[in-house]
Amino acid sequence: MSAPADPSIMGDGGGIKHAALRPIVGADKVARLFAGMADRAGNVLTFGPAVVNGTPALVVHLGGEFDGVVAVHVVDGRITGLYFVRNPEKLSHVASETPLTRR
Repeated sequence: MSAPADPSIMGDGGGIKHAALRPIVGADKVARLFAGMADRAGNVLTFGPAVVNGTPALVVHLGGEFDGVVAVHVVDGRITGLYFVRNPEKLSHVASETPLTRR
């Protein structure tokens, strides 16, 4: 059995919001990325659970404002990858609730 891969995060700001240009690899480096974001936002960084495109995800609020979505890739119960979408053009449907009806 091989050792689990180090978790990594990739960002997508679409040239509109800041995002890492290269993948960040390693749990410590990923944690420091989020700690740095929280520090810049006055320590107001919150996450809420979600499902996006059938994948576990976190909805991110930075300084009380909707900031993006982190899709979470899980293998054998371990987080192996994160994809942080901050590009507002790709997130317009996430910022508001979609009403569901029962047929």
